[in-house]
Amino acid sequence: MNRSPWPLPLWIAHRGAGKLAPENTLAAFRLGAAHGYHAFECDVKLSADGVPFLLHDTTLDRTTSGRGVAGELDWSALSRIDAGSWHSRAYAGEPLPSLEVLAAFMHANSFALDLEIKPTPGADRRTGQVVGRAATRLWQGPGTPALIFSSFSPESLAGARETAPHIPQALLLDTLWSGWLDAATELDCAAVITNYKVMSEQALGQIHAAGMRGLVYTVNDPAPAAWLQSIGIDGIITDAVDHFSPRN
Repeated sequence: MNRSPWPLPLWIAHRGAGKLAPENTLAAFRLGAAHGYHAFECDVKLSADGVPFLLHDTTLDRTTSGRGVAGELDWSALSRIDAGSWHSRAYAGEPLPSLEVLAAFMHANSFALDLEIKPTPGADRRTGQVVGRAATRLWQGPGTPALIFSSFSPESLAGARETAPHIPQALLLDTLWSGWLDAATELDCAAVITNYKVMSEQALGQIHAAGMRGLVYTVNDPAPAAWLQSIGIDGIITDAVDHFSPRN
């Protein structure tokens, strides 16, 4: 089956710059860019008042000075939280970025983005809908950089499809659970992104035969990266932006 044009390059920086800077902050994106990356992955969820912002975890505890469930706070409170000190003193005071701020950065630099929809539990569909609506507004006009949605939540992808049917989607998989390929097909996904440890030549062949692209996360060692490229992988998400050249 013929596959539609794919907007992302092979190498994609995980959460901005992997572990070299506080994840999901503009500081991380700037550092990833300094290493030559032009495509990035990050996580987006909703504040209590419906503002899309960048954060991976359900709670604030691991990567910010805040505590508790992030989605239970309004953006006015979230925007004042320190999201850098946990990583190192050099990043003290780095804020949580809103999706709007990130979009401006991506546009200014013509960077491509894999935007992972990471809903607060119980808010899957609404998160997809709101993120889709926001992305439609923020990624438009001449020279708009490439954007895809990804998510482990089929319901979030379905919600995003309702408000942004023109933006390509990818189903994220930590395991190849029963019916994964049918689910990706039913969602009209353009790609499947798996944990690299479960990707195989057979699975990639199935993905390609279904007209989709196959990508993997999070590859930080040369041996699996070389093997994945040898079987024709379409994208590699990595923390090791200081070791892998995105030009390869």
